[in-house]
Amino acid sequence: MTDMDVERRYPVSLEVLRQEARDELAAVVEFRCRLGDDPWDFLPDLPTVDEQVVLTLREETIEAHDLREARSRAYHPSAPRQDRERFEYQLLRRVALDHPELSLAVWGMLGRLNAA
Repeated sequence: MTDMDVERRYPVSLEVLRQEARDELAAVVEFRCRLGDDPWDFLPDLPTVDEQVVLTLREETIEAHDLREARSRAYHPSAPRQDRERFEYQLLRRVALDHPELSLAVWGMLGRLNAA
């Protein structure tokens, strides 16, 4: 039994995911500071804690639903931009439906995706 099997069988609470996201973001901040980067330059570009949780759940959803091939097609250089946007919209919408507490973070991320 792999770690992924255990995780699927025993879902992790949102608070645990948020704490893991905080730890990950703290590690990124420490790493960037040790490289000599100015926090004022990179902190605005980092995701919020809830956005980091959404990114984690996004990857888990891709794995759980075997969407790697669909992601490859959507992000292929010859694919129209609309394919990528549709893929991300459907994927992030699924995360928001599964975790309503993260809806604000999901919709904010989708808004930035559409603005890009």
